[in-house]
Amino acid sequence: MAPVDIPSFAGRQLSLLAAELEAEMAETATLVGGAHSPSALQRAGVALANLVVSAQRTGFGGKTVLELGPDAAIITSGSGGGGSGNAELPEHGIRTGDIVLVSEQPASGSARKREVREMEKKGARGVVTRVARNFVGVALNEDKEDREDGGVGGLVNGGAGRLWIVKLADEVTYKRMKDTMGRLQKMTAAEHSIFIRVLFGQSTPSPVPVDLKGDEEYGKVEWVDPTLNESQKDAIRFALASKEIALIHGPPGTGKTHTLIELILQLLRRDQRILVCGPSNISVDNIVERLSPHKVPIIRLGHPARLLPSVLNHSLDVLTRTSEAGEIVKDVRAEMDAKQASIRKTRNGKERRAIYADLKELRKEYRERERKCVSNLVRGSKVVLSTLHGAGGFQLRNEEFDVVIIDEASQALEAQCWVPLLSAKKAVCAGDHLQLPPTIKSLNSKIKPKGAGAIGGGLETTLFDRLLKLHGQGIKRMLTTQYRMHEKIMQFPSDELYESKLVAAEFVKERLLKDLPYKVEDNDDTSEPLIFIDTQGGDFPERTEDEDTAGKLTKSMLYGESKSNEHEAALVRQHVRRLVDSGVKPEDIAVVTPYNAQLSVLAPLKEAYPGIELGSVDGFQGREKEAVIVSLVRSNSEGEVGFLGEKRRLNVAMTRPKRSLTVIGDSETVKKGSKFLSRWMAFLEDNADLRYPDLASLEEA
Repeated sequence: MAPVDIPSFAGRQLSLLAAELEAEMAETATLVGGAHSPSALQRAGVALANLVVSAQRTGFGGKTVLELGPDAAIITSGSGGGGSGNAELPEHGIRTGDIVLVSEQPASGSARKREVREMEKKGARGVVTRVARNFVGVALNEDKEDREDGGVGGLVNGGAGRLWIVKLADEVTYKRMKDTMGRLQKMTAAEHSIFIRVLFGQSTPSPVPVDLKGDEEYGKVEWVDPTLNESQKDAIRFALASKEIALIHGPPGTGKTHTLIELILQLLRRDQRILVCGPSNISVDNIVERLSPHKVPIIRLGHPARLLPSVLNHSLDVLTRTSEAGEIVKDVRAEMDAKQASIRKTRNGKERRAIYADLKELRKEYRERERKCVSNLVRGSKVVLSTLHGAGGFQLRNEEFDVVIIDEASQALEAQCWVPLLSAKKAVCAGDHLQLPPTIKSLNSKIKPKGAGAIGGGLETTLFDRLLKLHGQGIKRMLTTQYRMHEKIMQFPSDELYESKLVAAEFVKERLLKDLPYKVEDNDDTSEPLIFIDTQGGDFPERTEDEDTAGKLTKSMLYGESKSNEHEAALVRQHVRRLVDSGVKPEDIAVVTPYNAQLSVLAPLKEAYPGIELGSVDGFQGREKEAVIVSLVRSNSEGEVGFLGEKRRLNVAMTRPKRSLTVIGDSETVKKGSKFLSRWMAFLEDNADLRYPDLASLEEA
């Protein structure tokens, strides 16, 4: 692969990012601005309706945090009533970290077109900091929070009636990617470090000795965890010895995070300063949790309410409070909380305006003191952890690191990876490029430009992918012992995607559902690791979800002409019941499918079996369960399989289970989709417990 022209690459990324943001914002505007009711948008997972402010406080950064709970006036008996403080929120799709608009809810049944900008005038943008059963916490943006007529003033002081939350595109992340690509575009050749030159193929990576195990320096590593397997030790030695770039390829269940922990500890022994990043909060928090027992000084950047409770003691919020400088910050925060409380007690407009003016000054003072405190803490830390875009915050401005470690690098946009990489001298990227890449919504980002070799591909080409193509297998080490799957479940993905190199660890290679640490019957469903329920014959046809019934949200907008298969869903319910009747706990079972429309058909399972997990294949990436049922959905005479033909998506689906994988689908349709699918169907026919259902068996489902 030819060297990449850096300004051209950055310029193309900027245009692609602009198109992607535009696509996300257009999707939001289409959904929110249409004639769909708030309840329909709630069912679609993009809004949460019928809320009131149940509490208000000052959070990290001096930001106002609203707690929004269900409106007691609309709570019906049986819905967990007893006031909005106790009532539970209905099922919804709002998640921690989402960028949302908190606004006055439009009248039910209103067909008037709503503009997001118009809604903002009486509301405020913010970030979801916590999702509990009975409330959602939102930290409001600072631009309007001190205004009486908008933001907090408009929402809390009688200016708004019932409220709702609407999901928006994450413009902050895009801004940081855009700023980073802009910096890269403007850099002169003289400013390009050897590290940057290597990452764009303008220099060759420094050679690494072939036999590191026998190397004088790296062959004598004193391991913190001596139980590491040989492929993990080899990957760590390689990452330590590499001068510019190392890729750690971690197939499902191979202990990638475990390997990164040892690498971080070894780098610390070599007095290296490390920045550890991932595309999501959960990916970073998992590393913080694993590092914590080693008692090394670490700082986790990010809003504390977005973090796992177990990592809070390492968050900047807690550290600023417990440091000496934090005592002064604490006093200002207490004064701000008192001012916030006094707003609700006064009805005098002049007094309220005076309080808002005081709050503005206090907030300014708070942020100045907090920044100084934060700067001192970060500068003195050897290990800093944040999300990729979080590394672009003020806390790390002008900070430099010896090594940047990026976990789940194959699930992140390359532009996002460059946010921390511009402050690095060396990078270690860990991930699995044979699982799903980041989701791309803009169509033109997937069109390869002329001369793509010179400026890179579209947004779906990750840094991990590009570096592999650029420098070859020599910059990569693969982990080969997997600790998740029964060897029969592992076999096909290993042979097809991982060069037959995966080996099941001794304690997982033969474990079955009947061997769970609680009482489970020994029968055909619990003693078989691999089951294929083949619906071939045309009795289980798929259905295209064009539109819901009149007046409801158009499903094609949400699901993109998604497919469902009700008869196949009945087979799923039947198999779940058999497993539960055999003693398997619902919380040890997951049902995954590539199609969102199928999830809506399967939704009653959650009521019938509390604890069971339902999810899209894409959403279940990185997860695992004792038993996984995969509903393939596609069944048609044309042999059309759509995006089921993406082998990375199927790789995710078939590598989630530990002890039991049940695949339900039409082999006649699926095998026509691709050579990969044809080989998978042949493998299942030869190696799985093969079952052929009939429609009569569904009457009891």
